[in-house]
Amino acid sequence: MKILDVDQIRQLDQYTILNEPIAPIQLMERASQAFTNWFTARFDSKTAVKVFCGLGNNGGDGLAIARLLIQAEYNVDVFVVRYAPRESDDFAHNHRRLKLLTAPVYIENPGDIPTLRHSDVVIDAILGSGISRPAEGIVRSVIEAINRAPATVVSVDIASGLHANSATEPGEITICPDYTITFEMPKLAMLLPGNAKSVGEWHVVDIGLHQRFIDQSPTPYYYTTRDEARLLLRRRERFSNKGTFGHALLLVGSYGKVGAGVLAARACLRSGVGLLTVQVPRCGYGILQTAVPEVICRPDVHERLLTGPSEVEGPALADYAAVGIGPGIGKAPETARFLREVLTNCRKPAVVDADALNLLAAQRDLMGLLPENSILTPHPKEFERLTQRWQNDYDKLEILRDFAQRKQVIVVLKGAHTAIALPNGDVHFNSTGNPGMSTGGTGDVLTGVLTALLAQGYDPVEAAVLGVFAHGHAGDLAAEQRGETGLIASDVTDSLRWSW
Repeated sequence: MKILDVDQIRQLDQYTILNEPIAPIQLMERASQAFTNWFTARFDSKTAVKVFCGLGNNGGDGLAIARLLIQAEYNVDVFVVRYAPRESDDFAHNHRRLKLLTAPVYIENPGDIPTLRHSDVVIDAILGSGISRPAEGIVRSVIEAINRAPATVVSVDIASGLHANSATEPGEITICPDYTITFEMPKLAMLLPGNAKSVGEWHVVDIGLHQRFIDQSPTPYYYTTRDEARLLLRRRERFSNKGTFGHALLLVGSYGKVGAGVLAARACLRSGVGLLTVQVPRCGYGILQTAVPEVICRPDVHERLLTGPSEVEGPALADYAAVGIGPGIGKAPETARFLREVLTNCRKPAVVDADALNLLAAQRDLMGLLPENSILTPHPKEFERLTQRWQNDYDKLEILRDFAQRKQVIVVLKGAHTAIALPNGDVHFNSTGNPGMSTGGTGDVLTGVLTALLAQGYDPVEAAVLGVFAHGHAGDLAAEQRGETGLIASDVTDSLRWSW
């Protein structure tokens, strides 16, 4: 799913109007009906609904929604915020239609703002995605009153005051909705952590905008849904064998952190790899052989650290189909030297996580040794160590895109809507996962998943996008069983399902 900017969405509306063809007011009616369908499925007709409308097309949506809800026998009060002397043509058209059913209340001064109760549901249709300046005057007063109220708030397309594709500056105010119902595709703002309070739980409703324009529109931003992930997933042939699905190598663990290696190894096996060799410090040999008997274990000669030489012979590094390194390895000088050796001799894209990333940040020349299209999986603090501090989420995105392009690597920046930056500058946001996954070890699970996909011959871009989706999907399944609060990393591995 593409994520278009505000200008492109405006052009998409116009293209749809000209090429469907459809009248602008009919397109607004279609959008309002889509919102209303979502709303009536969520809230019953006994709900006291308060619709707040501005004077532009977002306000026109609100007026149409109010009319449709009244016709569906909802108890609706409509408030029009008079912040300017003029109104849009589509607002005026829906205003005339609504007045046949009910008389809106006009808000011109703070004293006109109604008292909102806990049982009320507020529909926010004051300002749309095309705003170019902060909310001020009576609009700011209305937004402040809604945010103070105990009512449930649902924003139409985007929360009033929130910029769709630029940062909200200090001192600016936005509606803080419980839900945002957005049209056709998510706005970039909805995927960024700094905007969480200005978005709430968001849902996309289809309003039938013209697919040809969407297909032809350039954008660096995409959103991976179940449908896209399903297309990437390969079928396993009946006459395949363990050699068909690759032999992966995981370099993991140190004294006290062997569990990270166990988590990565179990996830790798659950993600379809044919064979898996795991190198751990000697202290982890018994742990790994007991916890994950399916792996081939190569104990390091060092008791507590990964240093390179093993007591058990195995294939040369270049002979493995994929290599994953980092979970639990620590930052000892001996391990740093081993990482340098691995990157120097690795001929295929590798998965680099956790302490391996911290070693890259500490010894910047290691970065030049990364095989092209390697997959780096930092959380935000690890990414900051690799790059620099950022001013806001939009600045962070530009730093992320630039880093992936300059280093020709894939960067999986973990978090809600994990952002996967590609060497061509594109960024794919993920649609799965939940806050229950904010617990130690889930990143180690992801390392195992990604290493397994590379070993099976998936293109690194496909592996990153598919692996992140599957990892988040497993977290969602685990949360259904355990709840978010009690979720642990092993639950994610146990919930990996390679069909959806």
